[in-house]
Amino acid sequence: MRCFIGIDLGSTTTKAVVVDENQNILGRGITNSRSNYDTAAAIAKQEALVNSRFHLFRQKLGSEGALNGALDGFIAQLERDFRSEQYLEQLADLHKTCERSLATSRFGEGAAAVGPALEEVFRRLTAEAPLLFAPGAKRKSDFFRDIAGSQYLATGEVVAKEAGTKYEYLLNLFDRSIIEVENRVYADSIRRHLLAALERTFIALPETTARRAQVEAPIKGILDTDLEETYVVGTGYGRARLPFSKEHIRSEILCHGLGAHVMYPGTATVLDIGGQDTKAIQIDPAGIVESFQMNDRCAAGCGRYLGYIADEMNMGLHELGPLAMKSTKSIRINSTCTVFAGAELRDRLSLGDKREDIMAGLHRAIMLRAMSILARSGGVRDQFTFTGGVAKNEAAVKSLKELIKDNYGEVTLNIDPDSIYTGALGGATFAWRAVVEEGRSAEARV
Repeated sequence: MRCFIGIDLGSTTTKAVVVDENQNILGRGITNSRSNYDTAAAIAKQEALVNSRFHLFRQKLGSEGALNGALDGFIAQLERDFRSEQYLEQLADLHKTCERSLATSRFGEGAAAVGPALEEVFRRLTAEAPLLFAPGAKRKSDFFRDIAGSQYLATGEVVAKEAGTKYEYLLNLFDRSIIEVENRVYADSIRRHLLAALERTFIALPETTARRAQVEAPIKGILDTDLEETYVVGTGYGRARLPFSKEHIRSEILCHGLGAHVMYPGTATVLDIGGQDTKAIQIDPAGIVESFQMNDRCAAGCGRYLGYIADEMNMGLHELGPLAMKSTKSIRINSTCTVFAGAELRDRLSLGDKREDIMAGLHRAIMLRAMSILARSGGVRDQFTFTGGVAKNEAAVKSLKELIKDNYGEVTLNIDPDSIYTGALGGATFAWRAVVEEGRSAEARV
């Protein structure tokens, strides 16, 4: 099967999208961008190809009626079991890497207890791993570093106290080892993990065992189907680091404009707020960029600004929007500078302002900054498409809607649940066009 892939190497996350010959989206993948951009691109692409397999599983089983009404539950359980298998392999890898780090460490008092303590930490983490992927389990992140890190730190503190060694020693081993593990690509394990997950799913869902033959054959057939990487296009903040030739690179402005057009063909204006920059783009009816403005010199009003505020508030990034939605009072925030926002935040708290009111004011300040960039690009035209990670923040969307209505009247606002993949989708569409419309055949591998 010929596949066309777009990779958007952002400052915070790297996204990939796979489309087929009919421009249908087969799969999406995302990972944190980390310091090794080449690895981030490879992992995001791998995740998108895995996601494509699950899409094809669902499509094939659904067309054959193999599981009747049990299809959704089966696919969900299969994916949980697959992620559990992946996590356990990385956890074992982290364990071995920590042991190697320990062998070259020179700890002081209590060093003799570090080895046994490390073994106990990983024994407990391995035992707890299935609970992380049980039905209904809630994880703040799907990235290995985040999941393993939070579990390791919490367990390590308890074990260090029990073992009579310093918690800092265990923390040091994790810090020295996690980047090495995080920057490994486990592509050769995908098929093995999927087959192991299939066995676990049949055990977890006994009602599917009777129809095992109906299910197993189509899934193994899809596993044997080659997803040919026909053409890959890279874009995004770190696109210069991608190991592609120039013809396989497109600017993020072009990719976000085209991606928004593919999602919503009526799009005329695009606002993308990512981790590092804000882009306002005007496109024509064919998705071609007419003009744009970009704030790329300062993180104010971007995802990293919100991340900084979350750290100041000792909250998770995902908690900011819901908190701001509880606001009952309008507060004007004067500074959208990341450096000074923390000081103003603390001043507001000391004056007795409520956290939710401060958060609402901050979100409005971010959107006011975005409105300024939109105005310089040509304003807001109907239809208006909002993309990027910040588009998932309900308080940001609420403030944006209010400001657009006040300044431009009633405008159709499009927000796709997968808007964070807009740039990668544009890249995949450029890849499809390169082969199907322009007749190119050269490949770019990650």
